[in-house]
Amino acid sequence: MLASILVCAVEAGAQRVGQVQSAPTPPASQATPQTETVGTVQPGPAKPQPAQGGEGYLEPAQVKELLHKVWLAEYRINDLLTEVRPERWKLADVARDSFRQTLETLRAQMAALEGWRSQLNGRPDNAYLAYMAHAAMGAVLPRLDAVARSVTQRENASLGAQFSQAGNQLFDLQQGLGLYLGALLRYQDQVLQATQGNLAACQNDLGYALRGRAAPARPLKNVLPNFRGRGRSSQRAVGALPSEKARTRPPTQPATKK
Repeated sequence: MLASILVCAVEAGAQRVGQVQSAPTPPASQATPQTETVGTVQPGPAKPQPAQGGEGYLEPAQVKELLHKVWLAEYRINDLLTEVRPERWKLADVARDSFRQTLETLRAQMAALEGWRSQLNGRPDNAYLAYMAHAAMGAVLPRLDAVARSVTQRENASLGAQFSQAGNQLFDLQQGLGLYLGALLRYQDQVLQATQGNLAACQNDLGYALRGRAAPARPLKNVLPNFRGRGRSSQRAVGALPSEKARTRPPTQPATKK
C-alpha cells in the first residue's frame, strides 16, 4: 500500500496542470461489457520549475561562465602569492613564522576552493556543491585580506593593491554564486512541498478506493497458552526441595525406654 502511494505521488508530481483528455470511444462492434465504473484520477499539482529570469536564476551555461571567472581569480591570486618574499622582511622570527603559516593556510584553502569549483562545474544544478563552493570562497577572503595588508605594509604597496583587487573580484563572484544558491534552494523547497501535497492527495484517493474492500476482522480462537519456560532439570530441582511444612516442622524426639 505504501509503495502504491509513493508511485502515485511521483506520477502526480510529474504531470502538468491541465485537463485530462478522455480516451477515444471504441467502435460498437468492439465494445466490451462494463463491469465496474472507475473514476478518472485527477492530476496533482504540476512539478515546479525554476523561475526563468527570477532572482538569482542562471542557466547552466551562465553558471559555467561564472565558475570560469572564479578560476581566473584563483589563478591571479596564486600567481601573486609567488611574488611574496617574507624572508626579506624585517620581522622577528615568531612573526615571520606566523605569516608563513598564514600563507600555507591560504594556499590550502585555495586548493579546497578549486576542488569544489571543479565539481560544481561538472554538476551546476547541485545545491550542495554550490553551497560548499560558496563557503570555500568565504573562507579564502579573510586570509587574503590579511595577506594584502601585510604585503602593503612590509613589502610593496602596489603588490598589496593587486591582492586587494583580486579579493574584491572574488567577493563579487561569491555574491553572484550566493544568489544562484538561493534560487536552487528555493526551487528544491517548492519541489518538496509539491511532492508532499501529491502524496497526501494520493493517500486520500487510495483510501477512498479501498473503502469497503477489506475483509472484516475475525475473532481468534481462545486457547490455553502452553508455557515452556522450565525444563525437566529445573522441575526435578524444584520437586526435590522440601515443602514449607517439612522445613518448619520440628524434629521428632526418639522414644525413651521405660
